[in-house]
Amino acid sequence: MSTLTHFDAQGQAHMVDVADKAHTRRVGVASGSIHMLPATFELVQSGTAKKGDVLGIARIAGIQAAKKTSDLIPLCHPLALTRVAVAFAMNADNHSIACTATVETVGQTGVEMEALTAVQIALLTIYDMCKAVDRGMTITDVRLLEKHGGKSGSYVGR
Repeated sequence: MSTLTHFDAQGQAHMVDVADKAHTRRVGVASGSIHMLPATFELVQSGTAKKGDVLGIARIAGIQAAKKTSDLIPLCHPLALTRVAVAFAMNADNHSIACTATVETVGQTGVEMEALTAVQIALLTIYDMCKAVDRGMTITDVRLLEKHGGKSGSYVGR
């Protein structure tokens, strides 16, 4: 395992210098799920939640979150994102909604954090919009699925 890059030789936190890195196409894909009561799932699926189109609002929230990642995570670089896509899959068998975020840029550092942030905020938005009827929802399995680009190449999770 390599050393942690956000610490200098004295152990002080710092922003990684990416000035000498090549500009390459970078892609990050993350996913996660939110589990809820059957009645809550039905509200979301039918589009009859009091606050409106739950998944539409959650999609926009995820996109905004990807763009704001460097404002939320102190040592992330601000990036010019070229694409953010947030998708949802409804699973009636276990009353869950899976979220997948794909984030892309052409730059000197990866977009894994942006993809992970997009998923978390999209799922939190679903929670926020449905909490009046189900405070027991759980967000689970948020993880990086894959990343491509840069010196370290590709990573595809399990």
